[in-house]
Amino acid sequence: MPSSSSSAPAILCAGIAVQDIVFRVAEFPPPGGKCMTNEFTVVPGGCAVNAAIAVARLGGRAFYAGPLGHPGDHASNQLIDQMTREGIGTIGVVRVAGAGAPVSGIMVDASGERMIVTYRDKRIETARASDPDRLVENIALLLADNRFPNFVRPICEAARRRGIPVVLDADRPTVADDPLFLAPTHIVFSAECLRATTGHDDLGEGLMHMALQTNAFLAVSDGAAPVRYMERGTVRTMPVFKVNAVDTLAAGDVFHAGIALALAEGRDAVSAMHFGSAAAALKCTRFGGSAGAPTRREVDALVSRQS
Repeated sequence: MPSSSSSAPAILCAGIAVQDIVFRVAEFPPPGGKCMTNEFTVVPGGCAVNAAIAVARLGGRAFYAGPLGHPGDHASNQLIDQMTREGIGTIGVVRVAGAGAPVSGIMVDASGERMIVTYRDKRIETARASDPDRLVENIALLLADNRFPNFVRPICEAARRRGIPVVLDADRPTVADDPLFLAPTHIVFSAECLRATTGHDDLGEGLMHMALQTNAFLAVSDGAAPVRYMERGTVRTMPVFKVNAVDTLAAGDVFHAGIALALAEGRDAVSAMHFGSAAAALKCTRFGGSAGAPTRREVDALVSRQS
């Protein structure tokens, strides 16, 4: 794992990796219809990988841990090569015999909204990290998604045993008493996940419900709507940065990455979410999913302009 010689915080991003094939369309076709595009790209995807790319571009030392396909799987090898080019350490990759990497086909329309279909080999869900304690040995913070809960939970628990902060990207709907919610220091839900997990359409009520299940800091993102979060038993809101969205794909993952890096740098949770919101906003102005993750200089400039 990372050397302690660098001053930049080391962030381990644990969870799902996906190869994204992204098409830009004027509008989504009707059921049974077709449409043409003049632009597409193949980029690394998946919550944890998108976050790792964002962490690296924002100036952190990024590392990835998660399951991928067998050594001969082209998509898996391409994902590792792409992460390496971004400066992401891949020592935590677990190759699953006989399996292939998840692949998503994605359409992004003129408003920046997306439609996604994902293929995932069920065998990849059997992967486990052989030595979670070694993975977290020298990191400043762990950022995990809940797409592979049985893979990330032992890593989260290993980090907590060492007193390392753990941010959970709660993206996959689950149940309110999911044991994974007991490990993190911070949980940031997507609106879809929080509603499905708690049964509450009102996001504030959903956060209040989850506050009965965990002692973690709780927040929920809701696209262009304000972020909601819990503070001393009260639901509060934080405005997000307003931009003309071109592509919202990976924006939530960039938001989580900004939060994680800012926390590792010593900011409080609300300040960290403000920084993450700026990073996510800039990502939304660029087509190409993870390829649109911004640099630290760009995020600092946006925060400075709007402070």
